[in-house]
Amino acid sequence: MALFQIAEPGDSPAPHKHRLAVGIDLGTTNSLVAAVKNGHVVVLHDENGRAILPSLVYYTHKATVIVGHEAQREQSNDPKNCIASVKRFMGRSMHDINLRDALPYDYIDSPGMLKIQTRAGEKSPVEVSAEILRVLKERTEAAFGTDVSSGRGELAGAVITVPAYFDDAQRQATKDAAELAGINVLRLLNEPTAAAIAYGLDNQAEGIYAVYDLGGGTFDISILRLSHGVFEVIATGGDSALGGDDFDHRIYCWLLEREKLSRLPAADVRHLMLLARDCKELLTTHAEAKISTELSDGRRIDRALDAATFAEITHTLVNKSLQAVNKTLRDAHLEKTQIAGVVMVGGATRMPQVQKIVGEFFAQEPLTNLDPDKVVALGAAMQANLLAGNRGSGEDWLLLDVIPLSLGVETMGGLVDRIIPRNSTLPIARAQEFTTFKDGQTAMAIQVVQGERDLASDCRSLARFELRNIPPMVAGAAKVRVTFKVDADGLLSVTAHELTSGVETNVSVKPSYGIGDDEIAAMLKDSHEHAKEDAFRRALKEAQVDAQRLIEATEAALAADSHLLSGVEASKIRAAMKQLAALSLSEDRQQITKAMDVLNETTEGFAQLRMNEGVRQALSGRHMDELSESAT
Repeated sequence: MALFQIAEPGDSPAPHKHRLAVGIDLGTTNSLVAAVKNGHVVVLHDENGRAILPSLVYYTHKATVIVGHEAQREQSNDPKNCIASVKRFMGRSMHDINLRDALPYDYIDSPGMLKIQTRAGEKSPVEVSAEILRVLKERTEAAFGTDVSSGRGELAGAVITVPAYFDDAQRQATKDAAELAGINVLRLLNEPTAAAIAYGLDNQAEGIYAVYDLGGGTFDISILRLSHGVFEVIATGGDSALGGDDFDHRIYCWLLEREKLSRLPAADVRHLMLLARDCKELLTTHAEAKISTELSDGRRIDRALDAATFAEITHTLVNKSLQAVNKTLRDAHLEKTQIAGVVMVGGATRMPQVQKIVGEFFAQEPLTNLDPDKVVALGAAMQANLLAGNRGSGEDWLLLDVIPLSLGVETMGGLVDRIIPRNSTLPIARAQEFTTFKDGQTAMAIQVVQGERDLASDCRSLARFELRNIPPMVAGAAKVRVTFKVDADGLLSVTAHELTSGVETNVSVKPSYGIGDDEIAAMLKDSHEHAKEDAFRRALKEAQVDAQRLIEATEAALAADSHLLSGVEASKIRAAMKQLAALSLSEDRQQITKAMDVLNETTEGFAQLRMNEGVRQALSGRHMDELSESAT
């Protein structure tokens, strides 16, 4: 079974011509980019032969940005300006971040997504992630000698992986980061699904498999059925706030408890977190790891952590992942005995206690024959190659992914009416009819929510919009059809349609915790010279044009109906017009706006008088029986 490749006239590649497409694993700890070269899928390396790019962004004193290995050296020296694990913040607000105190950043609780204060200014997680993606883009260009921005010609674009349990806000933030980095996104692909593609095609696997994906910041569990070239996701679950970072934090807390430490400066916090990560990684292959260092106040730390103690203090974290596994198996209506194999994905699955407990849970040895750090990028590259229209031996397969969380609307009483249940196959479109609650109701407010709880207040609000101009009817007579459409990236659009009148409205959901189109546009402009000056001039010009239109409209109204006003009222309006005219060509947009507000307030009464006069003239000279006939 094959996917159709549709192209605009003139855009389709020549027969047998390979179009470049890459797969990007944008990870919490590390990121990678892979592609199909000469019929083989490979991870692309940097100029020093390194495949892995640490997901670190450092804003230097010289107003430059350093990403990756070079940024690692600055984590302890300048922790507030070296941003790590930014994936945890994508599409999140302040109250969503559970390890906030262990990270040495100055957070800004801005509307929508949180931001981080750096010496380069306020930075959103989207902007930080875009810096990582730019480096991967440059690595691709160096490897293939091409431009990955356009998505045309020889290059189709990129498939970027996201945790399966990322909600709409987090997915949209990831897509925004790619756009900001100048990358054409072919598809957002769930990380466990990407791993299953790489594993299944590499091993010609058949049957039902569990993909246990424990990365740096997120945990996903997906159940897939692999059969005759079809990759069907049956169910997915996980925890977008559970990952390797939490294991580091347990070691950090263990150190604080043993050394009786509290209220450490930011540099010491970051330093100890880095030592905790080194300790965790050493314990994957050693029975004991030593932590020896000196804090900024001269206090000395010398501790040894053995593997048994590490397993003990992190046991609840592994069990937390197994709770999600159990729930996902129930969603799939499967028993553990029906799982043919367990694929381990993510660097955190290298920990012996994780492999041991997962193996005991499924009563079988987990599959680790592919590098857990690279398997997601490899699978994404295979999917990208297929979406680009390239065909070859073993590439005739179909991917059926699912939506991770239910989507619905808030109904009366704050309850949730689910329209698309979780684990529905993508893409999908479903509709449901609603009606009015009161007699004569002419508008309906629609709140779109995502989550599994019964109360809207316990779910995440994605968007609010209104359907207006509903014909007034008795309660329950109007029929409003609300249609949800989710594309292959897991992104949502909603349409509301009143069936008797044909009134319709729609919204492409930009999540309330995501980043708006205007903000993305502003970021893109900032990457070009003189962007701020251009934006200022454009906004000023718009204000000047609006002011002139208001003056002209007021002058026309005075010319037609000034007889409705007293001399004092007319003088006040002309004075406000004069003030606005004097400011309309100035360089102060705020002053122009204030003057427009003053004129609008001054003419409110005049507008009402004109409306009343218009009604009076329309009714003048007509008999009551004529009006009755008109009404019927």
